[in-house]
Amino acid sequence: MHIEDLRAWYGAAQVLHGVNLRIEEGEAVALVGRNGSGRSTLAKAIMGLVRCAGDLRYGDVQLVGLRPYRIARLGIGYVPETRDVFPALTVRENLALGERAGTRFTPDDAYRLFPVLEERASVKAGALSGGEQQMLALARTLAGDPSLVVIDEPGEGLAPQVLAQVGACLAMLRERGVSMLLIEERLTIARMLEARVAVMGHGAIQFDGTLAALQHNERVMREWLSVG
Repeated sequence: MHIEDLRAWYGAAQVLHGVNLRIEEGEAVALVGRNGSGRSTLAKAIMGLVRCAGDLRYGDVQLVGLRPYRIARLGIGYVPETRDVFPALTVRENLALGERAGTRFTPDDAYRLFPVLEERASVKAGALSGGEQQMLALARTLAGDPSLVVIDEPGEGLAPQVLAQVGACLAMLRERGVSMLLIEERLTIARMLEARVAVMGHGAIQFDGTLAALQHNERVMREWLSVG
């Protein structure tokens, strides 16, 4: 994915002010920054959910102006922070809705990685815990066989054991060549995946490099990540 000078708005309010970022095939990139920095807006811009302008290309296809369903059909999966499972449908039915023929990630993969989903396959998604809903949202997205997954706060509110399961799932997907954009606050999963790190502030990328380089960059840490 190639992003250059990407701008985005909610109504008249501009949130992204010229984002430049690349995600190579099979690469994991962690996007960090303070609340309000524009991270979730970038995810929504990639999926065609907000008004945007600039250069946003996936392969040879320009995404700006495309409808979300067309973007998804190009092989881009999205797991929003709100998880967005279908609460009136069972776990099994949610997974079936996301499945595509020839997928690299099957319901059996989901049950192997997240045994609780198999145990609760007949339970309606609305009755699941927050952690179970996160696992289901991720598994349903992966059942669509994406080649790039955009995940907003995959570890938010999860117990350490569940977080480790999510990390193992994403590691398996990376081994299969799936690219990832992870929006994280604490870089927990980014460390598991040895992801490249991009820091967002004021609606633009302020740093792009390795986690080790970020940790040694006192200016970036102080200006764009520290609180108080």
